[in-house]
Amino acid sequence: MRRRGFITLLSGAATAWPLTGYAQQTEQVRQVGVLLPFAPNDPFGQGVVATFVQALGRLKWVVGNNLRIDYRFAAGDPTRFKSYAAELVGLSPDAIVAATPPAVAALRQQTRTIPIVFVYVVDPVGLGFVQSLARPGGNVTGFSVSDAPIAGKWVQLLKEVAPGVTRVAAVFNPETAPYAPLYTHAIEAAAAAFGMTLTLAPVRDDAGIEEAIATHAREPGGGLIPLPDSFVAAHRDVVVDAAARHRLPLIGFDLFSRSGGLMSYWSDPVDVYAQAASYIDRILRGASPADLPAQEPTKFSLIINLKTAKALGLTVPQSISQRADEVIE
Repeated sequence: MRRRGFITLLSGAATAWPLTGYAQQTEQVRQVGVLLPFAPNDPFGQGVVATFVQALGRLKWVVGNNLRIDYRFAAGDPTRFKSYAAELVGLSPDAIVAATPPAVAALRQQTRTIPIVFVYVVDPVGLGFVQSLARPGGNVTGFSVSDAPIAGKWVQLLKEVAPGVTRVAAVFNPETAPYAPLYTHAIEAAAAAFGMTLTLAPVRDDAGIEEAIATHAREPGGGLIPLPDSFVAAHRDVVVDAAARHRLPLIGFDLFSRSGGLMSYWSDPVDVYAQAASYIDRILRGASPADLPAQEPTKFSLIINLKTAKALGLTVPQSISQRADEVIE
């Protein structure tokens, strides 16, 4: 088990910002668009951009030499996803990276020809983005995130570390997470097995987040599960701060434990951008997204924030801490 404090996701990420440029040589310049759910100044967003550019560099695509990258940052705003998708498609890039389902949906409304490589997409077949994982069949392929079964694992871990939790609230924005029922049904079934109940907490702005969490905290035994949702991810600091004020244990995806939540169990949220770079490379060299299989995560990491556990008065069982891939102290 590795024990270490919170670390920057990618050293030197800030120095790689911004990362767009124009060719200084005679080599043909290829153009890639990137539509992200983060705000421009989000440290995590900066880190994944740096990861993406470095991975492309290893594949001989160099910004300012033979590659130009145009970024748009939607900050979890449904309206911005749509307007920025139109802007990127209007630039006629050779390919576009789209993070989260709202980004892919917005881009597909604008183009069915420009190749799109997605990351952080739940159930791409069910959402109609690809015909099948093995044979996407259109202009879209990429790398999905964990589907519903992982939600049951969240409930189990939360109960093991915070046995006093008898009620969980699932926090999500219905506009940016139309797939939320996939997770909430799994959470509800797992919660029932542990004698817990589920409350749905749909939110659409910071005030709604504050109100939903305060309401959930009025009765004892509360816990929080923020769903994989671009809006919730962009507003994670609001969620984590409210959870801390109301002393609610929280488990979800990676960004939350690193931002001060109690725990996370999730696939690597940074490496997926390096994987996306590998598909962008293949597309720029002539591959069709229709022939590149959409891939699911194969490795998951348990992260425990001991500092938060201590603040909540919780003792993490040794059986859990020994299984952790990372402990934030």
